[in-house]
Amino acid sequence: MASQFDVIVLGGGPAGYVAAIRSAQLGMSTALIEKEKLGGVCVNIGCIPTKALLHSAYVANLLREAKEFGVEAGTLKTDYGVAMQRSRRVSDQNSKGVEFLMKKNKITVVKGSGTLQPGRKVKVGNDVYEAKKAVLIATGTRVKGLPQIGLDINKTTVISSDEALFLEQAPPSLAIVGAGAVGMEFANIFHAFGSKVTLIEVLPRLLPLEDAEASDALTKSYKKRGIDVLAGAKLTKATVGKDKVVLDVDVSGAKQKVEATAVLMAAGRAVNTEDIGLKECGIQLTDRGFIKVDQNLQTSAPGYFAIGDVAGPPMLAHKGFREGVNVAELLAGKKPHAIKYDNVPSVTYCHPEVASIGLTEEQCKERKVDFVVGRFPFSANGRARGTGETEGFVKIIRDKRYGEILGAHIVGAQASELIHELAVARENEYTVEEVELAIHAHPTMSEAVAEAALDSLGRVVHL
Repeated sequence: MASQFDVIVLGGGPAGYVAAIRSAQLGMSTALIEKEKLGGVCVNIGCIPTKALLHSAYVANLLREAKEFGVEAGTLKTDYGVAMQRSRRVSDQNSKGVEFLMKKNKITVVKGSGTLQPGRKVKVGNDVYEAKKAVLIATGTRVKGLPQIGLDINKTTVISSDEALFLEQAPPSLAIVGAGAVGMEFANIFHAFGSKVTLIEVLPRLLPLEDAEASDALTKSYKKRGIDVLAGAKLTKATVGKDKVVLDVDVSGAKQKVEATAVLMAAGRAVNTEDIGLKECGIQLTDRGFIKVDQNLQTSAPGYFAIGDVAGPPMLAHKGFREGVNVAELLAGKKPHAIKYDNVPSVTYCHPEVASIGLTEEQCKERKVDFVVGRFPFSANGRARGTGETEGFVKIIRDKRYGEILGAHIVGAQASELIHELAVARENEYTVEEVELAIHAHPTMSEAVAEAALDSLGRVVHL
């Protein structure tokens, strides 16, 4: 006899556990199936522990510069193992928080690997669970290597972000393959803890999905700190030894070798769609391997929905949160606000932080949009000068005729927080004039947002 629930969620990461909570809040009996710790990659081996390590890196770098602020810190000694243990405590606290939320909302948690079956069913071991309304697939992603050139993850000299989060000490030298958000964050962390870091990116610039000005600012910042940057670099061969890795790299036709104690693979993630019963249920995949969904996130099989990373990009926890909420509300008969996928903020939490929303300047040009750019550097911001955080800028791209905010890009301290003023503005279709009309407290970093809006109108004040 199958155990019945209104909703069954396969996967306890950000999309899955939030979908379960919202389903339960709306009065639907809910089961969540997860083989690992609750919270998924984000809470356990992703966003949360990484941000804890980034703060440790920030503290280390701040202490190196403490004398300038009138504080004598003495001889600085860093210990990655101690920082790692703290990050694990933070991660465990968050995971336990998710467990608490499951109990609070009376959600049945099933431990084990689930396999989808026809008829809105999921098999876990010898048990079969049936959903009256829908099964939500939220199985997420995993790290991947580059086995074709000899860079498969061996967890010792060739590692992924998973292994990096559990190292007892920082390697003497580290080559990082991939300069997207993950690569940039770990470069920041390990450099702060004494590793000689080399960043290798096949595309022409670091953070290739960000606005070119943001990429340039980070490249200059990293090079100034002594991080080696190889952009437009193609890996042709890897020689993996017991205690080192030698990479053959082609940079714009010039061949060179990069030798490091370890290599961290940060060149993308693979979707977890294998061996979970998709084919048996008639659930189709896209050409890129994601689960094919309609505008309501329903798959090609009625009664099965996909949310989070498996449903396609952007592969971000907060996008998964919102998809989980929306599907739960649809199943409860509500009409949730449509997700604006072009208004999902993106953040890289390195130092300085990078945050963006909407179109880049290059994308505006490609679309032949008539636009105006407004910029304001943090070097001209009073709060930034006071804290010594003068790297970076706020850049707002507006429609020339109507003042609509087409995109926004922030590099600097607290960029991850500042971007949300512009996220709210875009969601509610505010113009740059309406952003500037709101009085911004002085002195704050957020004044740079108002000044950038003014600059796009040709009337910046403090520049």
